[in-house]
Amino acid sequence: MLNLLRKSAARKEFAARLESQLVARARAPFFFRDLEVPDTMDGRFDMVALHGWLVLERLKIAGMNDEAQALMDGLFISFDEALREQGTGDMGMGRRMKAIANAFFGRLAAYSGAKDEAALAEALAKNVWRGGPVNARTLVLAIYVAGARAALEQSALANGHLDFGPLPDMKDEQ
Repeated sequence: MLNLLRKSAARKEFAARLESQLVARARAPFFFRDLEVPDTMDGRFDMVALHGWLVLERLKIAGMNDEAQALMDGLFISFDEALREQGTGDMGMGRRMKAIANAFFGRLAAYSGAKDEAALAEALAKNVWRGGPVNARTLVLAIYVAGARAALEQSALANGHLDFGPLPDMKDEQ
């Protein structure tokens, strides 16, 4: 029994390290300043969902399903805490958390279903920019995601280290 509790605590700590790294990348000013992702709760949620998808996908490929579940649990606890910090009371939490879960899993499905960068750019335009057109910024984000996926394949994931690769240099894109 004690061994099970130790494993659970270690898994939670591991997931917290991953969550911290993915949230740090998701909050990089580049996304909001250069790609004009709305710097709102929705925009920040979209960046966390996108990076969460990248990490969850990598964990599942690595056969780290328990760690993926622990990360998912940690993300949803953070979503809950953010709502409570905004003043959402207990009466509205169930409804709001259900909406967040639907949005999160909808994005995971959309991104997983994208078979190439063009399809991913469409999914990003629909979700991140709420149906905006596919344009240079969506293409840059889709290219970034492809690079991040490749970098994550080389990450020392089992050690709790995430490497999303470099952020694009917008000087090259102009």
